[in-house]
Amino acid sequence: MTQLPMTGSIGFATLLACRITLGAAEGPAYPVALHSLYKWFPDRLRAVPTALVAQGAGIGLALTLPAINWLIVQYSWHWAFGALGIVGLLWPIAWLLLGAEGRLDQTAPATVTSPSASLQPARIPYRRLMFNGTVLAAYFAAFTHYWALSVGLAWGTPFLVKALGYSQAAAGTISGLTHGVGPIIFMAAAWYSQHLLGNGVASRISRGVFAGGCLAIGGLSYMAMPYLPTREVVIIVLTLGSSVAAVIAVISQAVVSEFVPVAQRGAVLAIGTAFVTSAGVLAPYLMGDIVERAADPVEGFFRGYTIIGAIMFVGGVIAILLIRPEREAERLRQDEMRIPLPAPSLAR
Repeated sequence: MTQLPMTGSIGFATLLACRITLGAAEGPAYPVALHSLYKWFPDRLRAVPTALVAQGAGIGLALTLPAINWLIVQYSWHWAFGALGIVGLLWPIAWLLLGAEGRLDQTAPATVTSPSASLQPARIPYRRLMFNGTVLAAYFAAFTHYWALSVGLAWGTPFLVKALGYSQAAAGTISGLTHGVGPIIFMAAAWYSQHLLGNGVASRISRGVFAGGCLAIGGLSYMAMPYLPTREVVIIVLTLGSSVAAVIAVISQAVVSEFVPVAQRGAVLAIGTAFVTSAGVLAPYLMGDIVERAADPVEGFFRGYTIIGAIMFVGGVIAILLIRPEREAERLRQDEMRIPLPAPSLAR
């Protein structure tokens, strides 16, 4: 609905109101979708379904970017918003007709590698859930990936046009192709993490070390971009690196859901998602400032991507070192067992 007003002539105030409303409605969608999804799948089988939800936006971009770009070139940006608005109206109807609530009885966090999972308390104070090494490392790592993702969404096409020299039409086609290849790599990485977990590999390795390593590799690929020989190689390396790094967006949520009580899972996922996506507020602005201050756009874009790569690499190393869900689940359980019960009342 918020897209439809853009089909006509509007002022800045209307545009701002529509975008704020869209963001307010879109913000909770991802954590709510994951909380609902986890009612259908046990912990050991969550990586691939989570990846499908996470890649919904990427798949949508792959399918729509060429068409949206064609609408803008042939008609105007107003038509692009109108098309998106119509699709947005049709989707809730499909959801009402086809959607259903999961029936998986999950009364305790499904930490499949820990026998103490069934002994976890029903509720844990939020300060213990949010401020521990595993949760902080998982969400900081995802934050660094979202930093790169938001820059790619905001500056991907200008980078192809101003830095690599492609036409606007060619940039739209390339963006569609890269967003089409990316989900394949991303899904394969998520499946492999799930495969490791299902074969008895500890979650710290199959999730923390694996996803952190993928994020670090993605960061190195961004840092290598200024030194690559041709623009075609730049696109290939950027596509591969960003796709592999994106697995942290799945693993960070799955790791947290291992030891968070079901009654608090939706809230914790929402808080974490709010922190992660806050990168989208700052990252595009800083990238624009870097490009503007550079001697030319080519130097600015490559400098910006190098900085992004360094941020992602740090996030990957932190994930490798600090994501330890089994230890965190046991520690939280022990902490709750040590909390003294209220003294019985002597009053009659």
